[in-house]
Amino acid sequence: MVLSEKFQDPQVQAQIAQDCAQLMDQQVARKTGLGGLAIKAAYTALKGIGPNYVPRAIHGLLPQALVAMDPMWQVGVQTGDPVAHLSQNPAQTAEILLSVTDNKIKNAQNKIVIATYKKVRNSVKGDVEQAVPGLAQIIAQYS
Repeated sequence: MVLSEKFQDPQVQAQIAQDCAQLMDQQVARKTGLGGLAIKAAYTALKGIGPNYVPRAIHGLLPQALVAMDPMWQVGVQTGDPVAHLSQNPAQTAEILLSVTDNKIKNAQNKIVIATYKKVRNSVKGDVEQAVPGLAQIIAQYS
């Protein structure tokens, strides 16, 4: 069964989004130096848009992200460990996820979101790569 079919339940989707938001909070909190300050400032701006903005944004991206990630996940299933497969291919997984957000930002209306995303897009790829093992664990937890 493909990932997007496994996660049809809105409550499960909301919990995955919440877990991913917590993963993002942890990733951002670990950032140091000038680059870390920029990421923290951008993340704070996003969180300042409204209560639960980050989990809601993730929830909105989740269906497309699951569809995009499914081919890699299925290769991992075939090899016996989808979590390990994604974790061992963080650059490819990050590009897949960022392509989803790239497409989403094209239709965004909030100028703060657009400006923030454009400012950090290239520098955030490494951060997404570092988050891949945690994301893979979250997906596996609900599979």
